[in-house]
Amino acid sequence: MSEQPVLLTQSGLKRLEGELHELRTVKRAEVAQSIREAQELGMAQVDGQYEEAKNQQAFLEGRIREIEKMLELAQLIDEEAAHASKEIRVGSSVTVRGPDGKRREYQLVGPAEAAPLEGRISLESPVGRALLGKKRGDKVQVVTPSGMVEMAIVAVA
Repeated sequence: MSEQPVLLTQSGLKRLEGELHELRTVKRAEVAQSIREAQELGMAQVDGQYEEAKNQQAFLEGRIREIEKMLELAQLIDEEAAHASKEIRVGSSVTVRGPDGKRREYQLVGPAEAAPLEGRISLESPVGRALLGKKRGDKVQVVTPSGMVEMAIVAVA
């Protein structure tokens, strides 16, 4: 992971802190218990279960280190300023109208907390890059896997 700041909203920061707490307390204990149980089974069954438990432990410890690094590099997004701005910036909520006429609402966030299905899109995504710096009434074109899509910006908050 690079040493660049990790842009997070206040809720994104709380989600990461919550996940880290869960991994350190609950999940570590569960994986340790799985390892103990696999060791107690004896040589006949230990190999597969023990390997699986050790893989879970490695994944868990990797995720813990990843979150710790993100929190160390965290830079909070000024959501208040973003909501007050007429220009789309990180932290802004944006309503767009697609070519099908449907309205979609997004919040522009840093890559670490992007969740497109929940309406949080990364500023580094094609849609995020196209929206950044634009204002209500502007139209943007976005290259998608299915071709060029034009969206109209309906609202910025």
